[in-house]
Amino acid sequence: MEDNPAPTTSTTQCRRLEAPPKPPTPSAKRRFLIFLSFSLLWSFADGAFDYADALSKSLLYFESQRSGRLPYNQRVNWRDHSGLTDGLEQGVDLVGGYYDAGDHVKFGLPMAFTITMLSWSVIEYRREIEAAGELEHALEAIKWGTDYFIKAHTSPNVLWAEVGDGDTDHYCWQRPEDMTTSRQAYKIDEKKPGSDLAGETAAAMAAASIVFRKTNSHYSHLLLHHAQQLFEFGDKFRGKYDASVGTVKSYYASVSGYKDELLWAALWLFEATDNQQYLEYVVNKAHCFGGIGWAISEFSWDVKYAGVQLMASKVLMQGRHQNKNEQTKILKQYQSKAEYYLCTILNKNNASNVDRTPAGLLFIRQWNNMQYVSTASFLLTVYSDYLRRSNLRLNCPMGSVDPHDLFIFAKQQIDYILGSNPMNMSYFVGFGSKFPTRVHHRGASIVSYRENKAFIGCTQGYDNWYGKGDSNPNVVVGALVGGPDCQDNFADERGNYMQTEACTYNTAPLVGIFAKLSQFEGSDPGRTRDDQLLHASY
Repeated sequence: MEDNPAPTTSTTQCRRLEAPPKPPTPSAKRRFLIFLSFSLLWSFADGAFDYADALSKSLLYFESQRSGRLPYNQRVNWRDHSGLTDGLEQGVDLVGGYYDAGDHVKFGLPMAFTITMLSWSVIEYRREIEAAGELEHALEAIKWGTDYFIKAHTSPNVLWAEVGDGDTDHYCWQRPEDMTTSRQAYKIDEKKPGSDLAGETAAAMAAASIVFRKTNSHYSHLLLHHAQQLFEFGDKFRGKYDASVGTVKSYYASVSGYKDELLWAALWLFEATDNQQYLEYVVNKAHCFGGIGWAISEFSWDVKYAGVQLMASKVLMQGRHQNKNEQTKILKQYQSKAEYYLCTILNKNNASNVDRTPAGLLFIRQWNNMQYVSTASFLLTVYSDYLRRSNLRLNCPMGSVDPHDLFIFAKQQIDYILGSNPMNMSYFVGFGSKFPTRVHHRGASIVSYRENKAFIGCTQGYDNWYGKGDSNPNVVVGALVGGPDCQDNFADERGNYMQTEACTYNTAPLVGIFAKLSQFEGSDPGRTRDDQLLHASY
């Protein structure tokens, strides 16, 4: 969660959902600039990256973000137990889960999206993650979240949405182990619904149930049971969670509403159960829930439509629908919207395309832009696999695209993140020789509790640590920070929270991409690295 010690602008302004603009058809000049952007991006991509190391670091990050009583095998040793009384005032055990970013509120919606994306990464690239020796850590990262969701779902129609208060939390700069801020817990129920939160949590638990099916069948069944109950709750008692939990509006307002999350949950439940009723829901609600109406240029913790459309496309390609004539027509409309999104990312639409920095990085908005880069790169990667398996191409208004072209563009975005950029900086903390050292993160910026257990008060952290120009004493390895501005510029300053804060949902999509990229290391050194990828995969 991006924060500001003295906020003057609502964060919702940086997260708003915008209908795609409709500029005129690109001129020759614009096409030249697009080509130049591609060329510049390629010019920086001359180094070989250790993607297996990046994968390992990406999973390590989630241990930095843990709330609750840390396990014996905790590897991030500058963290300690925290939030051990969460839920106590409300008479419920809400110990555990994740802090979403550099502060200490536990926000349910972004946490659930994080677990959905971690689970999707394992579902698609389990073999590669296991080959890299990281499957156990991936499962641990997912289970830390789902264990919390089980606690938070205290009855069929009750889900605890948040622990802590963003306003009071942002007033203080403390380590999580020293927290003196409010740990008030907030819930959704029949009288105060939250279909978006219930839907995303259902999606996370359904996806995780697939992950654990082979290794822990009892846990998998438990997750699926919770997912089905949460979906029914969210669908029966409809409403936006930020209308029921007003304190969240300044931080994680559900701007896109709840209909995308209900479609998203239904698709994940279909993936987990093969129950055609869930697919019928997605087909029947396609029009009224905006599934085939929205033309989207982002995929995020708030806006799920692109993910919905891409997963529906997968169902179509696999032929898993039963009512062929009726469902095929609707699923093809979902696919059309999915491909609109992908063409927008690739600058292959003749109207709306996603902006890029001069060096070719996708640029959606100035606040935490890297979250959109990581999610777009993930969707490009998985869709390239779907197309390849179906022997299909992506057809865009400005020309068709081979599956490997989608993957190579995703790789270029990832390489930019890892250091192939004008700043020669890795925006993935702890990776490479140069990365942000003043990450906007309370725990990382203050001496470790395990080194110095002396209590640090609410404002003492601001007085003694926040304004220091020194590097953070603790490195948040695997964190993906907000990243550079629209001109590829980046200021490594603790107070520059738009660029230097990292979030769990930034890193989660990278897990799958790093896993896929890691399988190509050791290919024929006589080829360029991109040729290796192209030949090895396709």
